[in-house]
Amino acid sequence: MAGDFMESNRFIVRRSRVEDLARMLEIYDTARTFMRKSGNDSQWVNGHPAVSLLQDDISAGVSYVIEADDRIVGTFAFIVGDDPTYSEIDGEWLNDAPYGTIHRIASDGSIRGIADACLKYCTSVINNIRIDTHKDNRPMLGWIRKAGFSYCGVIHVSDGTPREAFQLVVNS
Repeated sequence: MAGDFMESNRFIVRRSRVEDLARMLEIYDTARTFMRKSGNDSQWVNGHPAVSLLQDDISAGVSYVIEADDRIVGTFAFIVGDDPTYSEIDGEWLNDAPYGTIHRIASDGSIRGIADACLKYCTSVINNIRIDTHKDNRPMLGWIRKAGFSYCGVIHVSDGTPREAFQLVVNS
């Protein structure tokens, strides 16, 4: 996963650095505002994602930014390996093969295609991807379905709240 990843000469996906944190926080603020305007009042509340979580992601090498026109326009976390949150599901995963999980994907709203660039990068690393979102996050649910993910069931995040869970297996 080292190095930058160019997506169709439009986006660069790269690992986040500490100096990216202020811009990432701006993007999450924009995303929270967008969620509220879209009818999603209960996801990413109380300052989530917390600065400490984002710092931990950067330190662990699982935080990424997406650049366009020499500026950061999106961010996400991508973690390859078992996600404890996904160990129990009210439903069934498509398989038990090794997977990567997309978390905390957000855009500044200035350019379309951020989620597609994220997914393209992630599937270049591993062909088995999981993702979850709140039932009220209609824009994300629409993208997840459009991207070809299959609905697998409901998982519960660390605070106990439910999330719709999906999986995508890309044939290589």
